[in-house]
Amino acid sequence: EVQLQASGGGLVRRGGTLRLSCAASGFTFDDYAIGWSRQVPGKEREGVACFSTYDDATYYSDSVKGRFTISRDNAKNTVYLQMNSLKPEDTAVYYCALRTIRDYRTTYSKESDFGFWGQGTQVTVSS
Repeated sequence: EVQLQASGGGLVRRGGTLRLSCAASGFTFDDYAIGWSRQVPGKEREGVACFSTYDDATYYSDSVKGRFTISRDNAKNTVYLQMNSLKPEDTAVYYCALRTIRDYRTTYSKESDFGFWGQGTQVTVSS
């Protein structure tokens, strides 16, 4: 059974930092594209950062590029999202996301780019 257990969300002020963690199980961790998406009420999930399937290439959405960093520890089957210089517009529920099709892509921006999500962790950035 595939499981993605996200943690690390919380309430921070503008300019603050948070580090999200996602512990994965139930699949071969480095065989699939894995990353993070986020969702605000009334909108689809958007991909914000992701490792590609076949190498360590990374995707970042324009809105987080330069502020967020995705990393992974294959020995622990864990992927992280370091979020710096947080803005109120980063407020969302963040989901660990898995692309369940093994293919080569360079972007992971849409909800349809992923096939499985963990339970989500709330990130709130106050102004």
